[in-house]
Amino acid sequence: MFIVEQNVPETVEQDAYDALATHLVAIAGGYVVGTLRIVFLTEHAKFGRVALLRQRGNGIAMRMMQAGMQIARSRGENRFYLTSQADKTALYEKLGFVACGDEFEEAGMPHRAMKNY
Repeated sequence: MFIVEQNVPETVEQDAYDALATHLVAIAGGYVVGTLRIVFLTEHAKFGRVALLRQRGNGIAMRMMQAGMQIARSRGENRFYLTSQADKTALYEKLGFVACGDEFEEAGMPHRAMKNY
């Protein structure tokens, strides 16, 4: 979804964690409209690849994050981390995440690191 919707090069989108991650998808009308992945690292569960296919504003991302956080909690994890596009931090703040560190560029877009510890 990042490759198509946000013009992120495939070489940036795919990494070694893809095969190890837990992947969630949202389906509406028989189509995949959202994705999310969780990578379980020693220090925290890292959420990423939260992408929607032009379905913003209807709560899909929030529900996907809530489901992902519940999956992580069921595995005993209560420390969550992600990097958010700078204009999307409000969504994650509603879930208890706080921005940490300075804004940085990733895939040509401004981002903020966020944690929920």
